[in-house]
Amino acid sequence: MAIPLTATTWQNFKRLLSYAKAYKLGFVAAIIGMLGYAAIDVYFLSKLQPLIDEGLAGANSEFMKWAPVFVVVAFIFRGLFHFVANYCLAWVGNHVVTDLKQHLFEHIMAMPVAFHDKESTGGLISKLTFDTEQVLNSVSKSILVIVQQSAFVLGLIGLMFYISWQLSVIFLLITPLIAIIVTIVSKRFRRVSKNIQGAMGEVTTAAEQTFNGHKVVLTFSGQEKEFNRFAQINKNNRQQRMKLVATKAGSVPIIQIIASFALAFVFYAVNSESLRDSISAGSFVSVITYMTMLLRPLKMLTNVNSEFQKGMAACVSIFSVLDQAAEKDTGTKELIKAKGKLTFKDVNFAYNYDPSTRANDDIEPKWSLENISFEAQPGETIALIGRSGSGKSTASALLLRFYDASQGEVQIDDVNIEHYKLKDLRNQFAYVSQQVVLFNDTLANNIAYGKPEASIDDIIAAAKSAHVMEFAEQMPQGLATNIGENGSLLSGGQRQRVAIARALLCDAPFLILDEATSALDTESERHIQDALQTLKQNRTSIVIAHRLSTIENADKIIVMEQGEIVEQGKHQALLKKDGAYAQLHSFQFES
Repeated sequence: MAIPLTATTWQNFKRLLSYAKAYKLGFVAAIIGMLGYAAIDVYFLSKLQPLIDEGLAGANSEFMKWAPVFVVVAFIFRGLFHFVANYCLAWVGNHVVTDLKQHLFEHIMAMPVAFHDKESTGGLISKLTFDTEQVLNSVSKSILVIVQQSAFVLGLIGLMFYISWQLSVIFLLITPLIAIIVTIVSKRFRRVSKNIQGAMGEVTTAAEQTFNGHKVVLTFSGQEKEFNRFAQINKNNRQQRMKLVATKAGSVPIIQIIASFALAFVFYAVNSESLRDSISAGSFVSVITYMTMLLRPLKMLTNVNSEFQKGMAACVSIFSVLDQAAEKDTGTKELIKAKGKLTFKDVNFAYNYDPSTRANDDIEPKWSLENISFEAQPGETIALIGRSGSGKSTASALLLRFYDASQGEVQIDDVNIEHYKLKDLRNQFAYVSQQVVLFNDTLANNIAYGKPEASIDDIIAAAKSAHVMEFAEQMPQGLATNIGENGSLLSGGQRQRVAIARALLCDAPFLILDEATSALDTESERHIQDALQTLKQNRTSIVIAHRLSTIENADKIIVMEQGEIVEQGKHQALLKKDGAYAQLHSFQFES
């Protein structure tokens, strides 16, 4: 259910309530508890007039006899209704927010790579944690107060009119003024609350970046700079919160002052001859008491507006992500296991390129890849080399459909990869990048991440082939040892070997090695190269490398510059051409 960015508060609230459909019985029970709680309070106060006119005046002795029993019973039921309302509402609220959080997490993971390129990780984490909790705390509390106190207010107004409509109608005269103030304040609450969401995202992002890069900060003595940057962000967060407090603190006394005018006018009106004789002492005291008691729920209803708007601002923040289109999976063709043929056919690619918006656009886009064409037969090794920024990693990203080719086709087994189902396509690749990602889990589970059904024997075999067992056996629990956040307990070379073991275990027909041996020492690299040679025998391999010594035996070496292929061929043939490859080779080996 997509809601436009200009959705009203009511539309967003209805959308939020749609998550509660599965828990409607609990919600109904909560509403009954709230109404019951308010009804007991109203009924209790309705006995104020007879208490004065009949009980205290001595006109009805039975009334005072049963009054103590009535008080105890009323408060027992009041307590039961209070428990039901709070427990059931919390039960529904926690389920709704858990579902919302799960939905948001799954949607973020389903978003295309381009989305993650633009969004900060800290901002997304803030939405997943702070914003969802804001929805739970703000909206649950708001519903409780709105339903319970609104019912109480309506009950008191009903009692007032039943006792004396002349005095009660005075109170209604202030209602339009209160409504105007609440409307104005609501808009400001929502605007400021939205700013608070953004400020919290900035706090999370700043902290995450600094903590992740703390070694760089310490090395370059950047503590003071980071302290000042965080202090500025923290200050902005405080200022936004104080704006909310100021609005909240100012609106409540204004409404209460307006209500006091109505109360003062009642005192004035009751002195008139027409009302003095027609209203009993009990009636007058009751109306005055009801009016006085209306001030507290009116204050609560005004205050809860700020809480409700905070929750709605959090909803807008969450829905703005949920309303963005997930990664497109237009493929319908199944692919169990590819034969291994790979083709790039006249491929052009530019970031943020949308052909549908360029029908009449004469401006040539800035291509990151231009006129890329090459072919790899099953079992061949293709090496992509070139300076940083030449497009090597971009080409590998197209294979996995992290991005789609702007023009031309990428084919597997002579079929455009866009025709394959995304999951089937990505199952054809084992990928080892220069930025190894490991999880806060055991060595064994990290190796088996791409193949969780693998047996322990398969995991050990992959670990031996990648020379992981050499250091795993020295660990306290072997492969069952937890390696910490992103493998923090391992060295760079060890982390890369774990990633290679993961790729070995996947047994995919295609293998992408993006600087896979860059963090290994000479001895480890020799062991890994031996393992990779065995791995490549029955697989089509795409090797991205800067170190030419690792790709001399490749079936085809493709030299790239500024997104274009300038040379391709075997090692010896390219050296004889004395072109770009020969220059790179001589630069590396003569230096």
